[in-house]
Amino acid sequence: MYAAASAAALVVDIGVLTLLVARYGWDSVAAAAVSFIVGGVFLYFISARFVFRFRRITNPALELPLFIVLGLVGLMVNTAVMFVATESVHLHYLLAKAAAAGCTFTTNFLLRRRLLFSRLVHAQ
Repeated sequence: MYAAASAAALVVDIGVLTLLVARYGWDSVAAAAVSFIVGGVFLYFISARFVFRFRRITNPALELPLFIVLGLVGLMVNTAVMFVATESVHLHYLLAKAAAAGCTFTTNFLLRRRLLFSRLVHAQ
């Protein structure tokens, strides 16, 4: 289910990326950072509602910022891959985004699942 939610968020991410680059002429690396954040917020709402059964933090006003902070790890990976792929390898920004998405999916899932959407286990 997280894969489907991530795919939907990736569609939002790529849509915003394409809009910022193709329509507004943004630099692809800067646009990728903004679009990643927009996709991350979208993913939060899908994940909190449909994907994860348990929640460690019951206050959404605290949960969303933490979700986004954890996504900053993914944002760093995303930005690094986008930069290398577009500036050094000279890939088209959408191909670079595909590579970046593949690199961030697992990291973000594991962090968010472990720290936000799992039962708190008490040591005995």
